[in-house]
Amino acid sequence: MKTSCIYCQKKTEPSFKNIESLEKFTSERGKIVGRSRTGLCQKHQKRVAKAIKQARFLALLPYAANI
Repeated sequence: MKTSCIYCQKKTEPSFKNIESLEKFTSERGKIVGRSRTGLCQKHQKRVAKAIKQARFLALLPYAANI
């Protein structure tokens, strides 16, 4: 069974410290993109969402885009 989840392929976990990789999973407006568009498995999608929320709380990522 092939997996398209990049975290399963690399055998890594998402971290709130890795801002560059978390920005791939947010839209231009700052929203968290869903599983159908990211290609992540359920486990890693939840962990990415939690890491994004933690990075937002620590002011590493914006809550919304500046318009």
